[in-house]
Amino acid sequence: MTQAELRLCSLLLQEHFGEIVEKVGNSLLRTGPRPLRLLVGDTGLLLDQVKKALCVLIQHNLVRYEVQPRGSVEYEARSERILRILRYPRYIYTAKTLYGDPGELLVEELLLHGHLSMSCAVARVADRLTETMEDGKTMDYTEVSSTFVRLADTHFIQRCPMVPESPQSTGAVSPPAPSLAIAERDMYVVPRLSLVGKGKRRHLCDEEEEGEHRAKRQKQEGGSSETPLDDGIYWQVNLERFHQHFRDQALVSAVASRMDQTSSEVVRTMLRMSEVTTASVASHTQPLSSNEIFRSLPAGYNIGKQVLDQYLALLADDPLEFVGKSGDSGGGTYTVTSRAPPRPFPYPSLIRLLLHRFGSRCARIFRLLLRKKHLEQKQVEDFAMIPAKEAKDMLYRMLSENLVSLQEIPKTPDHAPSRTFYLYTVNVTAAARMLLHRCYKSVANLMERRHHEMRENKRLLEKSQRVEAILASMQATGAEVAQLREIEEMITGPERQQLETLKRNVNKIDASENQVDETIFVLESFIESTMRRL
Repeated sequence: MTQAELRLCSLLLQEHFGEIVEKVGNSLLRTGPRPLRLLVGDTGLLLDQVKKALCVLIQHNLVRYEVQPRGSVEYEARSERILRILRYPRYIYTAKTLYGDPGELLVEELLLHGHLSMSCAVARVADRLTETMEDGKTMDYTEVSSTFVRLADTHFIQRCPMVPESPQSTGAVSPPAPSLAIAERDMYVVPRLSLVGKGKRRHLCDEEEEGEHRAKRQKQEGGSSETPLDDGIYWQVNLERFHQHFRDQALVSAVASRMDQTSSEVVRTMLRMSEVTTASVASHTQPLSSNEIFRSLPAGYNIGKQVLDQYLALLADDPLEFVGKSGDSGGGTYTVTSRAPPRPFPYPSLIRLLLHRFGSRCARIFRLLLRKKHLEQKQVEDFAMIPAKEAKDMLYRMLSENLVSLQEIPKTPDHAPSRTFYLYTVNVTAAARMLLHRCYKSVANLMERRHHEMRENKRLLEKSQRVEAILASMQATGAEVAQLREIEEMITGPERQQLETLKRNVNKIDASENQVDETIFVLESFIESTMRRL
């Protein structure tokens, strides 16, 4: 794990979970798997604090545990899963795009709590949607639960592993930690629940009183309240399914830019037909016949069967191999063979980096090496039409940044320099790793800049929050317009302008984080697919 990744993981843990959880997670990231005793000694925290921090991290799937042969339990941080916190806004936005407001809030609640039962998630989302609706309108549980079922059917959410049921034996010794498991066929099975009810509104003035009454009532009943039917069945967000959707969208966009909109719609239809039946790590989708694809095309695309066959043949013959032909039955069977990003996917990001850091001439040399594969320095000068001194300087600068590599091909066994060819080439995987490392550093710098902006304006933000709270309470009690205007004037003009500037800067930083994360996703997917091919 690089220092850039470690720094970014620490910042994400601190921002989302606080200092104690960050200290425990950072210790696990630096030292690797450790038992509880060593973890307490390394962090300097109390035993109870470390236990609670581990509970939070396990709840959010950021730490895994394993029982060792000698009976001790070791905890290990999942760095790749911690880095996914950066992508949470994109998951939520995708759910909103596909399933509307109920889907957005369901995914948000599951990400916020790590995992939840279906009944609890539906109730929370119905309450939140009711809060945003007009007076007199409420959100019905059935509408939210139907969206929950659709998310499970399309594998965007999945059931959490459970403790397997085993026959009770009196002499058996219970393990120090339970082993969780779930059958693949049960991962997306939704329990049959008849969730009846409507979302409730919370009244600001009654929140504290209602919480106290509820706590007293539960204590008096002594746990005699009715247990939900799905008690013990918890759900979590399937991040790999979202990644599969992102790759599919990128693939459809690549086909549209290379060919036309109809070709991209054909590929989109094939991906939609096999989105559930094909594993996210599979190199290609399930074979689909031309007749099946024709029947599944959207109603708006009035193209004939013969035209569809021509499009499929063009896609199969393309050098990037977006679509492959696997048989001739049913009018021909086809698969989408580029579920992993095609090789040119990281090229635009690398070329943008070269343009920004080294200028257009370096980018020209880089594109030339990508096209020609191997070139000597003299050939680079001739093909790129750049003077020898400049070409040599640019090649060495890119070589020092690991953007290009030098390959020696000796004519004789003694490797004499005078009898050796020196060829420049581009190791795309190494260059992608370098750019990924820079992206991690960029996101960490953006997060620290945002924290600095918030610290610098902490007093003003607290004042703004107090004024907004006073305004909300006065509006709830029906205050006059003059009184509300008087409260608003507590924030002066320059302060209001400073708040607007802060809001604008923070929005820019957030947008930059999301843009860098898109590049991170492309690079990670490319590196992962490249390693899988080896």
